[in-house]
Amino acid sequence: MVGGGSGVGSGLLENANPLIYERSGERPVTAGEEDEQVPDSIDAREIFESLFLHLTHLIRSINDPEHPLTLEELNVVEQVRVQVSDPESTVAVAFTPTIPHCSMATLIGLSIKVKLLRSLPQRFKMDVHITPGTHASEHAVNKQLADKERVAAALENTHLLEVVNQCLSARS
Repeated sequence: MVGGGSGVGSGLLENANPLIYERSGERPVTAGEEDEQVPDSIDAREIFESLFLHLTHLIRSINDPEHPLTLEELNVVEQVRVQVSDPESTVAVAFTPTIPHCSMATLIGLSIKVKLLRSLPQRFKMDVHITPGTHASEHAVNKQLADKERVAAALENTHLLEVVNQCLSARS
């Protein structure tokens, strides 16, 4: 699923000086959201920040595989590119690699998909894809990320799963 080349484990950076963006502020928690007895719908901001308010940040805190920065800090993910329909149980996340020929695009998309799979209720259908027009291999990467069998096979690869888990782990 992820090819060779530069990136994780090679010591070479494709984008040695990426632009770094300021993190957005935390969403205020309302009294209704804190009440576990009151069902609340899931919105784009909640997906971007934290599905289960006090547990874990979802996609905003995923680590970039090449840099000691989050996907949010590199502007790879933004709240405006997260679409959620709680009634239809769908989540769509568009992500933008930092450069058009980024060899880490599939790994980044896989990390986002795995984070959502591990965090969202099973009723949700997920679409993780590259923001249109931002990557040279956009169609091929999107096809891999949409193929459930390819994603499952990729996650059976212990080395690849270890790299994904590193992207999903909290930085110290």
